[in-house]
Amino acid sequence: MLDRLIAKELQAHFPCGTIGQRIIVLEQPGSTNDAILQVATANSKEGLVLFAEHQTAGRGQRGNRWESAAGKGLWFSILLRPKIQINDSGRLTIWAIEAISDVIRTEFSLEPTIKLPNAEQLYGRKVAGVLVEMRAQEKAPHLAVGGIGITVNQSSDDFPVDLQGRAISLAMALGQRVDRQKFAVALLRNLDRTYRAQLGSKC
Repeated sequence: MLDRLIAKELQAHFPCGTIGQRIIVLEQPGSTNDAILQVATANSKEGLVLFAEHQTAGRGQRGNRWESAAGKGLWFSILLRPKIQINDSGRLTIWAIEAISDVIRTEFSLEPTIKLPNAEQLYGRKVAGVLVEMRAQEKAPHLAVGGIGITVNQSSDDFPVDLQGRAISLAMALGQRVDRQKFAVALLRNLDRTYRAQLGSKC
């Protein structure tokens, strides 16, 4: 039985914040970064979060494919309207990767390492990645999509053979399964708090 994310239960934790006031969970989009732009409208507030139980075309930095086993990780994108310039988008990547690192450290007492420009490692093996894409808007703050992928409950066999020595999940590092829903709440809460503190949005 798959451990499923429940949008309404996740959303209930964020009545006031910027990130998480609206949460969508899709079964199998191609990529969450693409899907969130299809769902969003010109009037969509920033902070919309779209999760995928499985991505069929997840992607990472430089067009690399991102493996996303169904129901075993957190694959999601956040719609943002940060008050920064397009060429400053690296700030968003650093914000997201540091927020992920903080939550892994506080929730699981693990010590992740940030591998610039956009990855997170445990014991020298990749556990998370961030892909930020920005689009210029003429008369409004630029639109940004922050895509985040975290391997949570995979076993070694869930990774392709060529990645088994280079990838790790939280469950593998901990020796036990992780509650994805609880982890997602902690992660979104930290992303929201740090986004508002660093990029000026107010509750």
